[in-house]
Amino acid sequence: MTQRILLMSSSRKDQLGYLEHATAQIHALLQHEPRKVLFVPFAGVTFSFESYEAIVKPVFERLGYALESIHHSADPLAAIEAAQAIAVGGGNTFALLKRMYDAGIVDAIRAKVAAGTPYIGWSAGSNVACPTIRTTNDMPIVQPPTLRALGLVPFQINPHFISGKPAGHNGESREERLAEFLDINAPEQVFALPEGSALLSDGATGTVLGERGALHFVSKTQVETLGEHATFPLSSITGPSDIDQWPMFRR
Repeated sequence: MTQRILLMSSSRKDQLGYLEHATAQIHALLQHEPRKVLFVPFAGVTFSFESYEAIVKPVFERLGYALESIHHSADPLAAIEAAQAIAVGGGNTFALLKRMYDAGIVDAIRAKVAAGTPYIGWSAGSNVACPTIRTTNDMPIVQPPTLRALGLVPFQINPHFISGKPAGHNGESREERLAEFLDINAPEQVFALPEGSALLSDGATGTVLGERGALHFVSKTQVETLGEHATFPLSSITGPSDIDQWPMFRR
């Protein structure tokens, strides 16, 4: 079964409005088909799910797609089963994953996407599409039951990637943080998305969207650049092995 997955780095790019940069990316996934999108707002923390839906819904409606948040449903599993597409928004990845497990929807979303239902994620919504959330940039403000996530792609993604350090910052750069991950988790690799970039996948092949391209962190000392429209087998980026045997990732 061909999968349809769009994983975006961010909801905004530069000074553009909310998802304004992503019009072509969203259409590349949904293909102008009259689909009703089920929105998962669980990454939102400092504002209500109603407020989050009010931000996202008009964007999708302008593009020709209906959207309703899952928090309106008394039966989240039924809502997922009926969904014609699923969108998972950004925010705090730890809160998102915990709430997804609390609602009992992780396995249902995984199965639904495997069966061909389109999935759109941005920021935290892209993090949870990975095997685990270990390469999120977020603070662990809550503790999910596991770091294991949806596993819609077989490797780790780092969204919001920005190179170097801002003036006055004495902490680690993103490259240094990822080098730590690559050192301790070798031979795992990381796929990094700068702001405005995205990964479009059919479950076997990935295509880079956005003029800023993407980076493939092969190791802590080797980084390859992928330009816009570059395609590659998902299997060419090494993900975690034997994940079911790792205690911290057991469900």
